[in-house]
Amino acid sequence: MNSTKPKLWIVCVSLLAGLAGFGLSACSRQQQWPSPVQKVSDESRPLTPEQSLKTVVMPPGYRLELVASEPLVQDPVAIEFGPDGRLWVIEMPGFMPENAEQDSREPTGRIVVLEDNDDDGKMDKRTVFLDGLVLPRAVKVLDRGVLVGEPPNLWLARDTDGDGKADAKELLHDQYGRREANPEHNANSLLWGMDNVLHTSEHNFSYRFKDGKFEAMPTLLRGQWGMTMDDVGRIYRNWNEQPLFADVVPASYFLRNPNIVRTRGAYEELIARKDTATWPIRPTRGVNRGYRDGVLRPDGTITTYQSAATPLIYRGDRLPQELQGNAFVTDCTGQLVHRLLINDDGSGRISARDAYPNAEFIASTDEWFRPVNLANGPDGTFYVVDMYRGVVQDGQYQTDYLRDYINQHKLQSPVGLGRIYRVVHETTKREGKPNLQKESSARLVELLAHPSGWWRDWAQQLLVERGDKSVAEVLKNQALKASDYRTKLHALWTLSGLGAIDVDTVLEALKDGQPEVGATAIRLAEHFPALSVAGSTLQAALLQRVDESNMIVLRQLAATLGNLPPTARLEPLGKMLAQYSSDPILVDVVVSGLSGQETEMLNSVLAAKGNKDAVEMLTAAISKGRNPAAAQKLLELAADTKRDGDQRQALLRGIDYGLSPMRGGGGRPVTLGGGGGGGGVSIPVATGGGRAAPVPPLAFPREPAALKSLLADKTPEIIAIAKRIAGRVTWPGKLDTPPEAPKLSAEEEKRFAAGQQLYGSVCAGCHQPDGLGKEKIAPALVQSQLATSNPAIAIRVLLAGKEGTIGLMPPLAATLTDEQIAALLTYVRREWGNAASPVSPAEVKEVRGMTASRKNPWTEAELTRLLNAGPGGAPAAPRPGQ
Repeated sequence: MNSTKPKLWIVCVSLLAGLAGFGLSACSRQQQWPSPVQKVSDESRPLTPEQSLKTVVMPPGYRLELVASEPLVQDPVAIEFGPDGRLWVIEMPGFMPENAEQDSREPTGRIVVLEDNDDDGKMDKRTVFLDGLVLPRAVKVLDRGVLVGEPPNLWLARDTDGDGKADAKELLHDQYGRREANPEHNANSLLWGMDNVLHTSEHNFSYRFKDGKFEAMPTLLRGQWGMTMDDVGRIYRNWNEQPLFADVVPASYFLRNPNIVRTRGAYEELIARKDTATWPIRPTRGVNRGYRDGVLRPDGTITTYQSAATPLIYRGDRLPQELQGNAFVTDCTGQLVHRLLINDDGSGRISARDAYPNAEFIASTDEWFRPVNLANGPDGTFYVVDMYRGVVQDGQYQTDYLRDYINQHKLQSPVGLGRIYRVVHETTKREGKPNLQKESSARLVELLAHPSGWWRDWAQQLLVERGDKSVAEVLKNQALKASDYRTKLHALWTLSGLGAIDVDTVLEALKDGQPEVGATAIRLAEHFPALSVAGSTLQAALLQRVDESNMIVLRQLAATLGNLPPTARLEPLGKMLAQYSSDPILVDVVVSGLSGQETEMLNSVLAAKGNKDAVEMLTAAISKGRNPAAAQKLLELAADTKRDGDQRQALLRGIDYGLSPMRGGGGRPVTLGGGGGGGGVSIPVATGGGRAAPVPPLAFPREPAALKSLLADKTPEIIAIAKRIAGRVTWPGKLDTPPEAPKLSAEEEKRFAAGQQLYGSVCAGCHQPDGLGKEKIAPALVQSQLATSNPAIAIRVLLAGKEGTIGLMPPLAATLTDEQIAALLTYVRREWGNAASPVSPAEVKEVRGMTASRKNPWTEAELTRLLNAGPGGAPAAPRPGQ
């Protein structure tokens, strides 16, 4: 039911100094909010900044103000404010240059600095700090320089002579993403978290600042573009079609156990796609899947996100209280910024919901309005980065539908435009310009109590970078006695970053009634060897919390207890699992800390007739260890007909899940020396290249009697799972053991090598280098029926694309030649243990000709019919020699 009543209001653009701290404003015509879908011209041409602003609709009292526009800023994709209030901008002119069908790898990218010299709220000076970059992805201002992410390199750039331009550049890490990867799927972001870790998005490393140096630490690869943090340090990301995920448990814990198969709590979905909707105010037919049923409403507007990116938790103090702690998400294809409310159910479980039933926080009728990034600002408001261009879908992933729309509406040019806006309210009065890098350490400690998260974050970062321990006692006092729990959190983490936290402070903080403070104290207890000493005051204090009722505390407690010695952790973790196994996040956190002890815990859970989810996850971890004796025991447990039926099925699902090709665990950072005065960086030792090791079936010494029994069970569900397991194991004399794949010819080996290179640049961003896919984005190619059955099916998918429950496989018919598709499929069908036949260019040419009239991607149902039709169902060209 429509419950948001339309209101009339005025959109204002601040141009002169004065009113409400901003000056007299030029205002657009009256706009209705929520706005109906407005009629727009078929001709789509760029507008001036002033004209574009008149197309923007926001809730009553809110408006956008222009901060910078072309030529001062061009092709902006991300921003960060430095401690002196200067605005650092990543410019990416290499993304889909004018009238180009693909990105440019020419070194045209830049980091520019914008300055507001007269403090009127508008930038008036531009300095190119660093240029000659190829598709730069991240910028992070430091006290000692500026970090720049330019895949595969992470640079520390410095201005040593004070002219505002970088004249020294040091390589800190050469594994920041991949040089050849598509810009829509590559490492990005560098967010200094409350835990003094630089967090990233779509990257498998984070970077910890410690003792004046950075360490590269393995992490879980999550997110797509941009990230944010809330007032308690939780990290938020999103991806193309789903707006908001949060790390309610730090992702690093899930790397402890190489056999864990699920990581609930890291990148936890806060709102399901079905529970959220977008409400553009103009038809938005120019989206990649506009041909697909359900993507567009009858009025031509997208029903939900097509390009969700850059979540922002608003943490300022100069916009109305109603916005604080809210999440804002851009969708440049819908010309909108969406608002989500974050809810805590009272027990520490968080979720999100749409702020409005039928409206957006920011929406525009200007098709060229492309919000791609958001940032909190030092003035207590937040900022919107508008790349302002016609084409925002990378050419490699464009469907024929979108390509036709782009050509019809002449969206390819011009490029080189860009705008940055500030979100204000009629009550807003801007905070003064900061100069934090010149503040004393004592003053920075005071600023940890600032009402704006931007100021608190920078105060903490500068204190940690300086390493000034003279303020430790004042920080301890803040950590325990501050009136605002947010100040306590910053003080605790600043002490941690300085190496000045002590056991007594942690013990006192454990008693704090605010769950987030207690959880932080539990995490910081890991700093001290005393935690592992049986009977120590610190260990006892933590063990007393196992009966806690708040899930924020309990989940962190489970994570920390997993770091105790094996003899000390089993009992308390077992107690927590018995009490809280209905919470899948806590289950996975417990399993993450049980490496080598999963069998003991499973026996305990089975004896107590525990939750089937805990049974399944523990069994999966044991099964993933691929120990034949352990797997034999699991099969025997599942075959016991005296056991509860649900428990038997949970055991079997766990065995099946664990035997599926899964990613391994994490690794330890290895410290390497740094040069040039910028500090060293730690990176894990990388293994050599070459072909990935096959994933063989689990080999038993003889046919497991328990499996034979399960295949003859009376329960259809048990038989079905047992059949899947039987396909993942082998033993001497097993009749259906697949034959070894025939050796590739010299020509096919060359094709395989060429396909390996193509896979890295075209496919690995979604399907990952190990072929195991990416959660919610792309399925695994390892043991994939579609990839390894009749080659004509896989050829169809590459030529026309594929719809599915997980993302969209874009069509590549216009991008790749027959030879390239043959090479790519030869690689996929013979890598990671796949043993299917290679593919020839003649086969691709045949299928291309047969399906030339196809305009839409293949559906799951269509491809399933081709699979079920058998070898004759999907004809291909005769193989050489036939």
